[in-house]
Amino acid sequence: MSWATGVMVYLVIWWTILFAGLPLGVRRVENPGKGEERGAPERPQLARKAIITSIVVTILSVISFVAA
Repeated sequence: MSWATGVMVYLVIWWTILFAGLPLGVRRVENPGKGEERGAPERPQLARKAIITSIVVTILSVISFVAA
């Protein structure tokens, strides 16, 4: 596998795992104000989820590279 293919596979897996993990640990806004959606997350913690996703995908990539 070339380095370009490896990067593209990494990115596809990264986005897939990020989207799968977005709803985890999210709480809805209890009393939405004017202009706020009731289903909007109170604290989505996107940076934390992106870091966790990066760690998980890096571990999976290393395992797949070693196994190949």
